[in-house]
Amino acid sequence: MTIRGVIADDQEMGRAGFRMIIDDADDMEVIGEAPDGLAAVALCRDLRPDVCLMDVRMPRMDGLEATRRLAGPDVTDPLRVVVVTTFDLDEYVHAALRNGAAGFLLKDAGPTLLLEAVRAAHRGDVLVSP
Repeated sequence: MTIRGVIADDQEMGRAGFRMIIDDADDMEVIGEAPDGLAAVALCRDLRPDVCLMDVRMPRMDGLEATRRLAGPDVTDPLRVVVVTTFDLDEYVHAALRNGAAGFLLKDAGPTLLLEAVRAAHRGDVLVSP
Protein backbone atom coordinates (compact mmCIF):
# COMPACT_ATOMS: atom_id res chain seq x y z
CA MET A 1 0.00 0.00 0.00
CA THR A 2 1.32 3.44 -0.92
CA ILE A 3 0.76 6.35 1.48
CA ARG A 4 -0.35 9.35 -0.56
CA GLY A 5 0.79 12.71 0.80
CA VAL A 6 0.40 16.45 0.30
CA ILE A 7 3.07 18.93 1.35
CA ALA A 8 2.07 22.43 2.49
CA ASP A 9 4.97 24.83 3.01
CA ASP A 10 5.48 28.39 1.83
CA GLN A 11 9.15 27.77 1.03
CA GLU A 12 9.74 26.02 -2.28
CA MET A 13 13.04 24.61 -1.01
CA GLY A 14 11.23 23.10 1.98
CA ARG A 15 8.63 21.45 -0.24
CA ALA A 16 11.38 20.10 -2.52
CA GLY A 17 13.26 18.62 0.44
CA PHE A 18 10.18 16.93 1.87
CA ARG A 19 9.27 15.64 -1.61
CA MET A 20 12.72 14.08 -2.04
CA ILE A 21 12.49 12.32 1.33
CA ILE A 22 8.95 11.04 0.80
CA ASP A 23 9.34 10.04 -2.84
CA ASP A 24 12.50 8.11 -1.90
CA ALA A 25 10.50 5.90 0.47
CA ASP A 26 9.13 2.73 -1.12
CA ASP A 27 5.74 3.06 0.55
CA MET A 28 5.00 6.77 -0.03
CA GLU A 29 4.37 9.27 -2.80
CA VAL A 30 3.66 13.00 -2.96
CA ILE A 31 0.46 13.72 -4.85
CA GLY A 32 0.37 17.50 -4.39
CA GLU A 33 2.01 20.62 -2.99
CA ALA A 34 0.62 23.88 -1.65
CA PRO A 35 2.45 27.17 -0.95
CA ASP A 36 0.00 28.42 1.73
CA GLY A 37 -2.68 27.24 4.10
CA LEU A 38 -5.65 28.27 1.98
CA ALA A 39 -4.31 26.36 -1.03
CA ALA A 40 -3.51 23.39 1.24
CA VAL A 41 -7.09 23.15 2.49
CA ALA A 42 -8.49 23.31 -1.06
CA LEU A 43 -5.95 20.79 -2.40
CA CYS A 44 -6.47 18.34 0.46
CA ARG A 45 -10.25 18.51 0.15
CA ASP A 46 -9.91 17.82 -3.57
CA LEU A 47 -7.24 15.08 -3.51
CA ARG A 48 -8.02 13.46 -0.11
CA PRO A 49 -4.43 12.40 0.66
CA ASP A 50 -3.69 9.87 3.37
CA VAL A 51 -1.43 12.37 5.18
CA CYS A 52 -0.67 16.09 4.82
CA LEU A 53 2.58 17.66 6.02
CA MET A 54 1.64 21.16 7.18
CA ASP A 55 4.01 24.04 7.94
CA VAL A 56 2.87 26.42 10.70
CA ARG A 57 3.80 29.86 9.39
CA MET A 58 2.41 30.40 5.90
CA PRO A 59 0.70 33.27 4.08
CA ARG A 60 -3.07 33.63 3.54
CA MET A 61 -3.83 31.06 6.27
CA ASP A 62 -1.43 29.62 8.82
CA GLY A 63 -0.96 25.89 9.16
CA LEU A 64 -2.69 25.70 12.54
CA GLU A 65 -5.94 27.06 11.11
CA ALA A 66 -5.57 24.89 8.00
CA THR A 67 -5.09 21.87 10.29
CA ARG A 68 -8.26 22.78 12.21
CA ARG A 69 -10.23 22.99 8.95
CA LEU A 70 -8.94 19.62 7.74
CA ALA A 71 -8.69 17.62 10.95
CA GLY A 72 -10.37 19.56 13.74
CA PRO A 73 -12.98 18.24 16.15
CA ASP A 74 -15.85 19.60 14.03
CA VAL A 75 -14.66 17.96 10.78
CA THR A 76 -16.90 15.09 9.67
CA ASP A 77 -14.24 13.14 7.76
CA PRO A 78 -10.91 14.42 9.12
CA LEU A 79 -7.59 14.06 7.34
CA ARG A 80 -4.37 13.01 9.04
CA VAL A 81 -2.11 16.07 9.37
CA VAL A 82 1.47 16.17 10.59
CA VAL A 83 2.53 19.70 11.52
CA VAL A 84 6.17 20.56 10.76
CA THR A 85 7.89 23.77 11.80
CA THR A 86 11.21 25.36 12.66
CA PHE A 87 9.68 26.99 15.75
CA ASP A 88 10.01 25.03 19.01
CA LEU A 89 7.11 26.71 20.82
CA ASP A 90 4.81 24.90 23.26
CA GLU A 91 1.82 26.95 22.11
CA TYR A 92 2.29 25.61 18.56
CA VAL A 93 2.37 22.02 19.80
CA HIS A 94 -0.76 22.48 21.92
CA ALA A 95 -2.65 24.33 19.17
CA ALA A 96 -1.70 21.74 16.54
CA LEU A 97 -2.86 18.82 18.68
CA ARG A 98 -6.01 20.65 19.77
CA ASN A 99 -6.76 21.31 16.08
CA GLY A 100 -6.55 17.61 15.25
CA ALA A 101 -2.93 17.12 14.17
CA ALA A 102 -1.71 13.52 14.12
CA GLY A 103 1.86 14.61 14.72
CA PHE A 104 4.18 17.52 15.38
CA LEU A 105 7.78 17.66 14.18
CA LEU A 106 10.55 20.18 14.11
CA LYS A 107 12.05 20.54 10.64
CA ASP A 108 15.47 19.58 11.97
CA ALA A 109 14.16 16.22 13.23
CA GLY A 110 15.63 14.45 10.21
CA PRO A 111 14.32 12.26 7.41
CA THR A 112 13.92 9.08 9.48
CA LEU A 113 11.64 10.73 12.04
CA LEU A 114 9.67 12.48 9.27
CA LEU A 115 8.94 9.14 7.59
CA GLU A 116 8.04 7.59 10.96
CA ALA A 117 5.61 10.46 11.63
CA VAL A 118 3.92 9.99 8.26
CA ARG A 119 3.58 6.24 8.80
CA ALA A 120 2.31 6.76 12.36
CA ALA A 121 -0.30 9.27 11.16
CA HIS A 122 -1.39 6.87 8.44
CA ARG A 123 -1.86 4.11 11.06
CA GLY A 124 -3.91 6.45 13.25
CA ASP A 125 -1.16 7.04 15.81
CA VAL A 126 0.28 10.36 16.97
CA LEU A 127 4.00 11.15 16.93
CA VAL A 128 5.34 14.29 18.59
CA SER A 129 8.98 15.36 18.21
CA PRO A 130 10.92 14.89 21.46
